Amino acid sequence: MNNNASQLNNLYVPLRLCYGLVPIVAGADKFTNLLTDWSQYLPGSMTDILPFSPGVFMMIVGVIEIVAGLTVLTKFTRLGGYVVAAWLMLIAVNVALAGFLDIAVRDVAMALGAYTLSGLAAFRGEQLLPFSDSHGSRASSFVS
Repeated sequence: MNNNASQLNNLYVPLRLCYGLVPIVAGADKFTNLLTDWSQYLPGSMTDILPFSPGVFMMIVGVIEIVAGLTVLTKFTRLGGYVVAAWLMLIAVNVALAGFLDIAVRDVAMALGAYTLSGLAAFRGEQLLPFSDSHGSRASSFVS
């Protein structure tokens, strides 16, 4: 491995682990509320219109976060980074509406990191969808 590839991996690997594992942990915690009571971050206007309890809504959110984290940790890292970045921006808007501006700022910063991960994945030559070539046709194998 040349020096540039090694330096790139020094950036890529920690970002991939962070944006893969943190959504999985946060998503799993939506079922246990060990870290916090996640429903407190929902704006009242949203809880008023939900067709189910805030707890059930947060469990749905948890499943989405787990899937997003797993996407980052698979061959879909580039796509997963974009998904996590968009998800974090949506969360930032939501918590800002609920009055948690400090958490909104943190989530925007985290979204930029996830976006950067996708950029690094692209720089490494990873396709957005690893089973297609640059023209969008199906490749013969999922294995790189």
